[in-house]
Amino acid sequence: MSTDTDQKREIRLAAGDAELTIHPAVGCRIAGLRVGGTELLRQGDRYGCFPMVPWCGRVDRGRFRNGDTAHQLPLNSPPHAIHGTGRDVAWRTARKGESEAAFTYELADPWPYTGRVTQLFELTADSLTLSLGVETYDDSFPAQAGWHPWFLRHLDGSTADADAVRLDFSPQWQEERGADHLPTGRRIDPKPGPWDDCFGMPDGVEATLTWPGRLELKVTSTAEWAVVYDEQAEAVCVEPQTGPPNGLNTEPRLVTPIDPLEIRTTWSWRHL
Repeated sequence: MSTDTDQKREIRLAAGDAELTIHPAVGCRIAGLRVGGTELLRQGDRYGCFPMVPWCGRVDRGRFRNGDTAHQLPLNSPPHAIHGTGRDVAWRTARKGESEAAFTYELADPWPYTGRVTQLFELTADSLTLSLGVETYDDSFPAQAGWHPWFLRHLDGSTADADAVRLDFSPQWQEERGADHLPTGRRIDPKPGPWDDCFGMPDGVEATLTWPGRLELKVTSTAEWAVVYDEQAEAVCVEPQTGPPNGLNTEPRLVTPIDPLEIRTTWSWRHL
């Protein structure tokens, strides 16, 4: 059983030489992932990995419809709403073991529907599996879920180009990005980076990050979409998600009382 103290403190999981730190009170964000004593996620500002829920990426001017009902979300990245509300609230610790934990939070204003979000963490010596579930208590509503990790470009403070992470992935298409940073609706052949772009992988997300001579980490997911963001010096983001940016409007996936939204991703690694 969790207590108020559980909500405020760090949660630490361990398996083999892997250590995971979670901040339930800060949007149930992964604060750090260390493998063999080496941190893999960016620290400081824009750190770790946060869940994107109940939507991912940008929503056009914060507006979406559910049938005939129009809704306006706060514009937290003007002129759009971005990355959901789950990262802004404290989550409740539902259970915690040595290498696994579960957390929940209740959907509430400014999201216009009631329901529950659950996030699971399962750590092993060579992998981390994350799961998100979105349930409704009442009306059906469109929703999305995913994760926004900040993988370090260089490990252990290195700045050498030879040490920089290499990203390999093979999407079937790229969503053309408009001047407003939203997909235009056109699917195009994947272009070379740098990217702040969404890609389609209908057979499931698969991407590999390699730090030469150090570590290989593979991101896989049941999701069919991923945003890749590497237009920055310190980190590379590979973001599995259940739909593209602005998907509440263009690819709505309804959460119903008998059909919750679920997504899983696994990060698996090996030393080189």
